[in-house]
Amino acid sequence: MSRVTERLCQERAAADGLGSNRNAIKYLKQDYEALKQQCLQTGTLFKDEEFPACPSALGYRDLGPHSFKTQGIVWKRPTELCANPQFIIGGATRTDVCQGELGDCWLLAAIASLTLNPDILFRVVPKAQSFQKDYAGIFHFQFWQYGEWVDVVVDDRLPTKNGKLVFVHSEEGSEFWSALLEKAYAKLNGSYEALAGGSTVEGFEDFTGGISESYELCRAPSNLYQIIQKALRAGSLLGCSIDITATAEIEAITSLKLVKGHAYSITGAEEVYYRGRPEKLVRLRNPWGEVEWTGSWSDNAPEWNYVDPKQKQALDKQVDDGEFWMAFSDFQRQFSRLEICNLTPDTLTSNKVNKWDLTLFNGQWRRGSSAGGCQNYQATYWTNPQFKIRLDEPDDDHEGSLNEPCCTILVGLMQKNRRRQKRMGEGLLSIGYSLYRVKFLENSPDVHAGRTFFMRHQPAARTASYVNLREVSSRITLPCGQYLIVPSTFEPFKNGEFCLRVFAEKKYILFSIQDCEVTATELQRILNRVLAKRKDVKSDGFNINTCREMISLLDVSFECYFTLKPSGSLSQNFLTMSSVLSWPPGFRLNEEVQHSIVTRYACSTQLSIDFDGFVACMIRLETLFKVFHLLDKEKNGIIQLSLPEVRLVQLKYHLIQLKQQTTLKCTYFKSLLSLI
Repeated sequence: MSRVTERLCQERAAADGLGSNRNAIKYLKQDYEALKQQCLQTGTLFKDEEFPACPSALGYRDLGPHSFKTQGIVWKRPTELCANPQFIIGGATRTDVCQGELGDCWLLAAIASLTLNPDILFRVVPKAQSFQKDYAGIFHFQFWQYGEWVDVVVDDRLPTKNGKLVFVHSEEGSEFWSALLEKAYAKLNGSYEALAGGSTVEGFEDFTGGISESYELCRAPSNLYQIIQKALRAGSLLGCSIDITATAEIEAITSLKLVKGHAYSITGAEEVYYRGRPEKLVRLRNPWGEVEWTGSWSDNAPEWNYVDPKQKQALDKQVDDGEFWMAFSDFQRQFSRLEICNLTPDTLTSNKVNKWDLTLFNGQWRRGSSAGGCQNYQATYWTNPQFKIRLDEPDDDHEGSLNEPCCTILVGLMQKNRRRQKRMGEGLLSIGYSLYRVKFLENSPDVHAGRTFFMRHQPAARTASYVNLREVSSRITLPCGQYLIVPSTFEPFKNGEFCLRVFAEKKYILFSIQDCEVTATELQRILNRVLAKRKDVKSDGFNINTCREMISLLDVSFECYFTLKPSGSLSQNFLTMSSVLSWPPGFRLNEEVQHSIVTRYACSTQLSIDFDGFVACMIRLETLFKVFHLLDKEKNGIIQLSLPEVRLVQLKYHLIQLKQQTTLKCTYFKSLLSLI
C-alpha cells in the first residue's frame, strides 16, 4: 500500500537500513539467531510453528490432504535420511538442483542460475549454516519481496517418500541447501503447491531485486546475441522457454528432446570457428538433468569435429549433466521467449555499463475507489492510481533529434502476494500500464487527471497487452518531458496490490499523485503497527471509530458520489449514478467531488454506507457548505485564502461541526425514516 503516512514510515525504516539485504526484515517476526540459541540452550531441534510439517504446508488441491500425490509422505530431517548430511559440498553447483514431483522448474532454473554467481547466491543463502557446527534443526534464507529483503526461517523437516526427498534434491544425495531453499520459498508463498507454474523471471527477481526484460524471439532485436553475452558477463540471470498452445503440451518432449512449457537456464554464449566461419553458440541447462537437445552442436554432434580441439576442450569442460550447446539460430527457431534479470542493474542495450536510477512505489487497486480498469472503461479509467514522472536528462547515446533528445526508462508493474492467494481461488490479474505526456501538471504534482483528460489524449507509450503475469515490464524511449504513468487491471473493480518500479539511465523525478489520503482502516493499521513497537505505551490499540474521528477532524475533501437505496444504505455506481444528491438536504456535487465518500464511509465488501457512516457524511457535507458560504463574501462561488486564513477556517469548521452534531443526527434520522 502506498499511502503517504505509511510511505514516510517505510522511508524512515529504509534510512536505517531496514529491508536491505544486510538488514533484512524478519519474516513473521521470527529471529533466526534468537531461535537458534534458544534451541541450543534447551538441547532441542527447532520446530517451525509458523510453517508446520503437516498437510497444509504441502498444498490445498493437487497436493491437498486427500490427494493421492500426498499419500505416504513423511516429514524427515536430513539427519534421518543419510549418515553425514551436508548443507553445501564443495560449493553450490547446478547439479545441486534436480527437479522432484513439483512443477516448479521455473524456480529451479532460477536457483541453478544463482550458482553461477557466488556473490549473489550467498545473499540468498547466508553462509555459516551447517549440519555439524551448532546444528539445531533451523536454517534461514533471504528473498527480495516488493522492494524489501525478508529473512525467512525454516526447520529442516522435509517431505519424503520411501526415504527420498519428494521435491527438489541434489544429485549428490547428501547435500540439502537447495531443498531447504525451496522450503523457505514455499513458506513465503503459503505452501509448496503455490510454487507450481510460473516464470523464471519471478525467481530471478526474488533472488536479486534486479530488473527484468522479456524478449519474444520471433521479434527479437538484431543485436540480441550481444545482449545475451553482455548480460552473462555482468552476472545477470537468463532463462528461456517454449510456449505451449494446449494444456496437453505441458512438458511434452519434442523430437529433438526439448521440453515445451519448461524453464531452461542460459549459462553461456560463445563464438567458435566452424569450417572457417564464425558460429554463434549458446549453452542451456535443463533442471531435469537427463533430457538434452539432440540437434546440431549437441553432445557428440558431428559439428564439434570441425572446431579447434583446444576450443572444443575448453567448452566441453564447462558442461555439466543437463547442459548442452546449440546454435544461436536454432535457439531462436526452437524457443519462444527469453527473459533476462539484470543484477547491477545494467544498461544492456548500450556499449557502456551503467547503473540505473531506481524508484519504487507500492499501491493498490480497490473496488469502488481506485480499480478503474483499462482504457476501454472510460467512465472509471481516470480513477486508477496515477504517478507523475519528469525526465530531464537525456541518455548519453539517446535516440531522436537534437531538438528532442530522448531518455530510456524501464517500467515494471508487479502485482503482489497473488501466489499466497491461490488457495482462495485468486489467480493473477491481467495488468498493464500507459504513459501520457502532460504539461498541465508542471507546477501541480498533486493534481489527479480527470476523465476529460483521458478522453482527449492518447498514450505516448503503453504495454503491448494486458497479461496475467506477476510483472509486466518494458523498455521505453521517450523525449524529455513530463509524463503520467497509469497502472491498471484490464477489468474494473478488481482488488489487488501492486508495486511500480521505474528505472532510468539518468536521474529523474517521480511523484505519486494517487494517494494523498489514508482510509480509517489504513490509519488504524499504521497506528497499531507503531504502537506495537512502543514498549513504554500501554494500549490495546486504536479502534476503528477513533481512527474515523481522526480522519474526520483532519480531512475536509470529498471526491465521490452516492445514491440512496430504499434499504437505507448508500451504494456507489460509477456507470449509472448522477452527480446530484437530489433528496433533502439537496447537496449538488460536481464530477470533481466524486471519490472519497465511499473510500471513507463505505463497507469495503458491499460498497454500501451504513446509517452511522451516512450521518457522519451528511454532517461533513453540511459543515463544508456552511463554511464555504461564510467565506464567499462576493457570493460568486469563489474564495481565496492565505495560509493563516486556512488555519482559521479549519478551526471554524471544527467549531461549527461540534455545535451542530447533536441536532443533525436527529434531523437526518427523521429524513431517512421518511424515505424508507
